[in-house]
Amino acid sequence: MADVNWLAVVVAALSAFALGGLWYGPLFTRAWCRENGMDPGAPPQRHPALVFGIAFALSFLAAAVFAIFLGPKPTLTQSLPSSFAVGLCWVASSFGINYAFTGRSVKLWMIDSGYHFLQFTLYALILGLWH
Repeated sequence: MADVNWLAVVVAALSAFALGGLWYGPLFTRAWCRENGMDPGAPPQRHPALVFGIAFALSFLAAAVFAIFLGPKPTLTQSLPSSFAVGLCWVASSFGINYAFTGRSVKLWMIDSGYHFLQFTLYALILGLWH
């Protein structure tokens, strides 16, 4: 863990917020809310500070473990295929299993798993370029 670039991990975790703001904001708010049976104009059910705090902590954890998984000074040729494996083959497929059993739509699965695929792609770019 001493070989982890912690500043790069923090930036990677913050990149998930930038992506999420765009992804679940102007790009897919209406579709995501519709697929979840939610009103996009309804007030949040939880305090936003709590939600964003938890989201950042979990994004940081994911970025840190991904950095440890990649090892010290990963290259793009190592980190990008790893992001594909993690984002699509592990995270998205796990979402797919849950969504199949709960009867959630393929459209919702594509929105949510697409976000996480891109999240780990951003992590790979940041960690693979920042030495």
